[in-house]
Amino acid sequence: MTLSARNQFAGTVKSVTEGAVNGIVVIDVKGTPVTATISNEAIKDLGLKAGASATAVIKATEVMVGQGSMKISARNKFAGKVASVETGAVNSIVAVETPAFTITATISNAAVEELGLKAGADAVAVVKATSVMVGC
Repeated sequence: MTLSARNQFAGTVKSVTEGAVNGIVVIDVKGTPVTATISNEAIKDLGLKAGASATAVIKATEVMVGQGSMKISARNKFAGKVASVETGAVNSIVAVETPAFTITATISNAAVEELGLKAGADAVAVVKATSVMVGC
């Protein structure tokens, strides 16, 4: 299946923790953990268990960009440097290069300006675990 989501990171399931309805799936992507909150039914249907291959899928519109050390409840914080900024009429696509992968975010031009985002700038891509889809 081909998807329109810009961010698709193949890796290996590191752990699965099931709760009453949802579970936490941690996928190791080149040494970087990507955490997803998905239903127990999806975990079962996908056959997710430690050691299984899986892909973390994140729409660029679900990625926030910040700077510095942040105390925030989002489980996924990927520090890196801005690789590029593609400016549109209202929004920009910001690519953040991390040690494991490059993640793209669609954010407002105002946010790009306020944060001073440009190639080479330090940045942190932030994604809530509930915004991460998992595929096999």
